Amino acid sequence: MDDIRRIQGILQQQAPLETQTQPAAGETSFQDALGKFVTEVNSLQQNADVATQKLLSGELQDVHQVMMAMEEANTSFQLMMEMRNKILEAYREVMRMQV
Repeated sequence: MDDIRRIQGILQQQAPLETQTQPAAGETSFQDALGKFVTEVNSLQQNADVATQKLLSGELQDVHQVMMAMEEANTSFQLMMEMRNKILEAYREVMRMQV
């Protein structure tokens, strides 16, 4: 979860305030979309943690629910990491371009 908070912080730091433009009505910026996605992944991670704690404490008897929550959190985290890798790869490619 520290990775998620660190990524959120990086996203906030990377956006220069003077060059930001307001999206048109009904549109969201790329930064907002990524921020929302990171928040959703964090929420899924927290839900899986809560489900695990409930299972261990005996409040929850259905192991399948816990496994589903854990797999959903894991899959969303893997997707987020792949998106991060692709974004970094694209950024490095742009930085290598000669002007």
